This record gives sequence, structure tokens and C-alpha cells, in this order.
Amino acid sequence: MGVIVQKYGGSSVADVARIKKVADRVAAAKAAGKDVVVVVSAMGDTTDDLLELARQVTDSPARRELDMLLSAGERISMALLSMALNARNVPAVSFTGSQSGIITNDAHANARIVEVRPFRVQDELERGKVVIVAGYQGVSYKREVTTLGRGGSDTTAVALAAALDAEACEIYSDVEGVYSADPRVVPNAARLAELSYEEMQELAEAGAKVLNAQAVEFAKERGIVIYARSTHGGPGETLIRKQPPRAPGRVAGIASEKGLVTIGVRGERQDGLSRLVEWLDKRQVGGKQLYFEQGPGQDGSATVVLSLENIHAFAELRQELSGTFGKELTLRESVGAISAIGAGINATFTNLRRFLAALAGMGAPLVGLSTSSFRISALVEEARVEDAVRRLHAELVAPAEPTAPDV
Repeated sequence: MGVIVQKYGGSSVADVARIKKVADRVAAAKAAGKDVVVVVSAMGDTTDDLLELARQVTDSPARRELDMLLSAGERISMALLSMALNARNVPAVSFTGSQSGIITNDAHANARIVEVRPFRVQDELERGKVVIVAGYQGVSYKREVTTLGRGGSDTTAVALAAALDAEACEIYSDVEGVYSADPRVVPNAARLAELSYEEMQELAEAGAKVLNAQAVEFAKERGIVIYARSTHGGPGETLIRKQPPRAPGRVAGIASEKGLVTIGVRGERQDGLSRLVEWLDKRQVGGKQLYFEQGPGQDGSATVVLSLENIHAFAELRQELSGTFGKELTLRESVGAISAIGAGINATFTNLRRFLAALAGMGAPLVGLSTSSFRISALVEEARVEDAVRRLHAELVAPAEPTAPDV
């Protein structure tokens, strides 16, 4: 039998009633003759609630202990779903990330999967059981519990699909696939029937919540097709897979992100840049973007963009930065990012000109700008992000009905 991996996000397992609906869907896949592995996130807002508990204890919880705490959320979901399946006479067993063979590096709170050893998963599949796996977590080579950062359950699912040579990886959430913008911000956003790995990875990096960027990276490396679908049913879905080159200049969608900060340091030549990235790296703080400008003299200016979502003790970090870099430091909070994504988006300057004109037309001053072959990104004041998304979507994303892809 072919193996399929299904992943259900927090909204899909937010309460017992929804867990029972997921159990019905999983049971149907099993009845259709598939070997099924299910990856689950924590129920609803459980992870946020656990974070709040930690912050009530201390403003700067240790990352290792946070991982021990936060990994409990997915264990609750996996056990309840396994119980629901067994109650339907569908044999099921639940495993934590470590029991499933998810091996990571030792970067607590933002670990990366380095290897998957799914021996226990394979054994249970051969016994005819559905295997439920706690997403978002693994075990380091030091035998420490680790978590994978925002959207880590997606990464768990794709990594398992690759290790098990699965025929499909299905990612279920509360929306039908991937849209050209967040439908809550742009009501007329269109569902995208198909995206390349590169486009989806850029959308995820730029703040789209449907899929995790590292998960797409895994899928690209192993050639795994990802189906993004709604837990609530419906015909809509988005396929993420390798595609032939498109006509350059197509804008697939607009993504955005809030809760960013910029940290700038001035120094002689590249000295400021080297000191800043070394300082951040020692504290396992990952940057989203980096800018460096070399002046005509000896001075250079380096700016790193960070996401508060991946920093659990920013107040402490800010204080340390100030003490280390003093007057050389510039720090700006309440920053947001807006990105236009598409294959060959910068083949000419046409899209960039329209992008800049749209922001200028709404009086949104730029904090920063960066481009790649798939993306144009601007940093603006956080309060302007949603208006900018609507303006850029209207200006750059051509209205089109989604079409069914060739499978």
C-alpha cells in the first residue's frame, strides 16, 4: 500500500469535536487502502497559552525549558486523535517527535531537522496501524527535546513524507489552499491552483502562514508534491511542486509580516557587520534580512532584520545589545514587511517601479528594500502593512480564476 502523510494544524484540532472530524477523515483514508501517517499541531491556542504561562514565571525563560514546555501541546493532540481512531476500531498509535526518529540540531526554539530515522513508524505501519506524530518537535543529537519554530509541524510532515517515500503529503488548515494574499486582508484574493517550490518558499519566508518555508525546502530537495487543503472539505486546493519556467514577470501573490525590528550597527569597514552577526549567532538569533552599506571613507553600516516571533526574550536582548554596542547601535521597532512574489519578478524593473509607485501613492515611507529573482520586499511602519497589502495586490496581481492543474 502507498503511504500518505497528512498534517492538521491547530485550528483543525482546536477542540474535541474537530478532533473527531479529523479522525473521520483519517479513517476514510485508511479504509481507502492507504498507510496513513498523521502529523498534528497543538490544539488551537495551546502554544500561545503555554508561552504566556512561561512569561508569568519569568520575562526571559530558558530556551531549553521552553522546548520542554511547548512540546507538551502536540502530545495532547496526538494522544486524543489516537484515542478517537481506536474508538472507531481503527488501530492507531501516537509518537512524540523523538519516538518518530526526528533528529535535529541543538538550536532550542528554532531547531532544524538534520535526519529522520522512522523505524518505529515503519514497524507500526506494517502492523496495519495509523501512526499519529506530534509535529513541531524532535530530539537533538545530544538527546535534548527541541522545537522547530513557527510552522514546524509542516516541516515534520514533509520530512516524514521524504523518509517514508510517501506518495503524497497533504497539509490541512482552515483555508482551501494558498491565496494571492491573506483573504482576511484582501477579500477578493484568489486561490492559487499551483505554485512552484520557489514561489511557495518565498511566500512562506515573507510571512504567508499556510506553509512553513523549511517544509517547502525539504519537499523541493526530495521532489515531494504538497497538497494544501482545507480541513472543512471543499474542492479547492493548491499543489506545490516543480514547475517548468514561467513567463517572467508574473506576480503570484502578496505576503506580509508584522512584529519585525531592525538592528543597525556602524563600524570601521566591515567591522560593525562582523561584530553584529557574531553577537547574534552566539545567542542563536536568526536574521530575516541583512543590509550592508560601505561609505566612501572607512565607515560601514550594517542592518539586520529580526522577527519578534522567534525571540522569546526581546527585552533582555535589547538591553544586552545596548550595553555591547552603545552609540553605534540603532534599533527600530514596530516594523512590518510587504513582499510581492513571482517567478522572474525582477526580469525587468517594471514590477519594482509599480511596487514603489503604489507605496509612494499611499504615503508609506520605506524603512528598507530588498529584491531577489522571486521577490520584492519593502519594510514599512507596521501600522501601514495591511493598507499596503491591499494596494499592492490591486496594482500587481492580475485578477484570474483558479484553474485545475494537470496531475
